Amino acid sequence: MPDLEAILLVGGQGTRLRPLTLGTPKPLLPTAGVPFLAHQLARARSFGVRRIVFATSYKASMFEPAFGDGAAFGLSLEYMTEETPLGTGGAIRNAAEALTAGPDDPVLILNGDILSGHDIGEQVRAHREHQAAVTLHLTEVDDPSRFGCVPTDEAGRVTAFLEKTPNPVTNRINAGCYVFTRSVIDSIPRDEVVSVERETFPGLIESGELVLGYADRTYWLDVGTPSAYVRGSRDLVLGRLASPALPGPTGEYLQLDGARISSEAKVQGGTAVGARAVVEAGATVAGSVLSDDSVVEAGASVTDSVLGRGARVCAGTVVRDAVIGDGAIVGPGNELQHGVRVWPGVELPGRALRYSSDV
Repeated sequence: MPDLEAILLVGGQGTRLRPLTLGTPKPLLPTAGVPFLAHQLARARSFGVRRIVFATSYKASMFEPAFGDGAAFGLSLEYMTEETPLGTGGAIRNAAEALTAGPDDPVLILNGDILSGHDIGEQVRAHREHQAAVTLHLTEVDDPSRFGCVPTDEAGRVTAFLEKTPNPVTNRINAGCYVFTRSVIDSIPRDEVVSVERETFPGLIESGELVLGYADRTYWLDVGTPSAYVRGSRDLVLGRLASPALPGPTGEYLQLDGARISSEAKVQGGTAVGARAVVEAGATVAGSVLSDDSVVEAGASVTDSVLGRGARVCAGTVVRDAVIGDGAIVGPGNELQHGVRVWPGVELPGRALRYSSDV
């Protein structure tokens, strides 16, 4: 397959992941020991992508310092910034200014918040074979009512784009990875706010262009919420989704350089332990993301949670299904659970928050 070009959509503000995204854009959050996008870049490279244009907007200046010219990934990277957010279609059109592909060449579009195990090479081959205008990756989910669904005919042609509905006609949803023929991108109006889902795709279908669905049931996850983000990191560490970017072997936990885990601590469930992070004796950590320089003190318990950079969970505290912002300190004897979020730099005194009645 000839070298492929791709556009990577990374402009979103990641509001559902606050406070983690107040200082760091969602695609740069540490996920199984590396920035989230490192997994996408490495996977794209494995399918023959050689050049990627980043479509940036929120905290745009942070992407180039993280990935540079892409040489470390065997890629050539370019960065295009939207001065004002232009929607998915506008972002794709803006980034296309940096493409070198010809009008009939396929261009891969990736979303910066999706983990997917699907075969990008097969999706591109289907696109070429049918000479489609756009080929969409569709994933099959158990509960399609939470998503817009995408029905197709027997030949795989997409027949409609349906908004979220309590009674979906299919369990196939838009999985957020597209192959566009370059000339179709060029037909999107420049410098205008355009949604591919609400305008571009329905418009192509109405005008009789071939919008093809490439459907499968491989691993797929939108990491937009704290619980999904934690799950994505956990699945990568456990090896449920293979990633060439994983900075160590798969297993119960991943330990980065300088991290210190007491021999009397229990760390399991796909936990990522960041650089210089500390887990003291008697602490238990399961299925969590411990960012660089974070500390879990003696006897504390952290489950299905995220600790931001330099955050500290003090002795005897229980943290479950929670997000602790960068530099926050949770004093001893607290109980944090049920999706609670502690903002960066906040210091909770000892026993300030409890869910149970015992002292």
